[in-house]
Amino acid sequence: MSDFDGLSDALEARRAQHLYRRRRVLESAQGPKVRVDGRDYLAFCSNDYLGLAAHPALKQAFVEAAERYGVGSGASHLVNGHSRLHHELEEALAEFTGRPRALLFSTGYMANLGAVNALIGRGDGVFEDRLNHASLLDAGLLSGARFQRYLHNDPESLQKRLAGSQAARKLVVTDGVFSMDGDLAPLPALARVTRETGGWLMVDDAHGLGCLGERGAGCVEHFNLDTDAVPVLVGTLGKAFGTGGAFVAGSEALIESLIQFARPYIYTTAMPPAVAGATLASLKLVREGQDRRQQLSALIARFRTGTEQLGFELMASATPIQPILVGEASRALALAEALEEQGIFVGAIRPPTVPAGSARLRVTLSAAHSERDVDRLLAALEQARGRR
Repeated sequence: MSDFDGLSDALEARRAQHLYRRRRVLESAQGPKVRVDGRDYLAFCSNDYLGLAAHPALKQAFVEAAERYGVGSGASHLVNGHSRLHHELEEALAEFTGRPRALLFSTGYMANLGAVNALIGRGDGVFEDRLNHASLLDAGLLSGARFQRYLHNDPESLQKRLAGSQAARKLVVTDGVFSMDGDLAPLPALARVTRETGGWLMVDDAHGLGCLGERGAGCVEHFNLDTDAVPVLVGTLGKAFGTGGAFVAGSEALIESLIQFARPYIYTTAMPPAVAGATLASLKLVREGQDRRQQLSALIARFRTGTEQLGFELMASATPIQPILVGEASRALALAEALEEQGIFVGAIRPPTVPAGSARLRVTLSAAHSERDVDRLLAALEQARGRR
């Protein structure tokens, strides 16, 4: 008997449940129109919310940085991999987010694992929203702290759990914008409850950064929250910023603690300097991107009006993440396939990413889309309804 017979059985079971995932091969740059597996599509499944991933200014900055610094960083930040561009980007991100300092990580997953596990351990408590991203949940479970989940976006549920905790340190962790539902966390109320019980609030603003706020500084700017209210702020650069990597922003004590104790930071090769160079160019466009954010808001309103008129069930989201709730995984797949036949590329999100019975099409809009693109999606959805 093969050692992998059990694995094969599990894979077959996943196929039978319509939960099997397969990779698609992208053969073009990110953008509204992409080429996937040899076919052209109008895509509504990228997190490139401001349409910057293929922007000429980012490509030029990347090439110029690569010419000077090469491609690979060669080492971790603490050995010999922390370039001048990395340092300048950290300073710029700190100023952009209104925090004293910022620290770069190679991915958002690493930033979340590093921050949580550097701040808490055995004898402490971590309190997480039930719908948090997998990286946040994994970070809490790996920390060794007592792990508790509160009801989604429910400050009262959080308050009850905090009040009943005898933990030495209490870390509250939430997404700013929830990646599968698109709704915002009630950060002012969460910050108040957390402060009243002597805890720290950590916000992963992966999907708010660049999209929300007058300057695109995300949920903290949207709600006008300072470092005291949100002492641990995480942002990713591979979504609205169009590049890659992530950062944590906060106080001097926080950042120095992460440098000393965050294992994903200490033991990981630094991101390529050219990515940092491209992100500095991206940051300038994000700051000046109010027209892009206004375009995005207009497209979101157009999409929501159109889908509601078609009778689809939308979730309560005012962000570029616009999920169409379908229910069963098989129905979500059928609807995605019907759209694909019409040249529309949208992801079908199924368990375990979302709870059983809540499979959905995760439609994501970009400032690079046009009104005509949205109208084409709406027409394709109308035609695909018969396969729901």
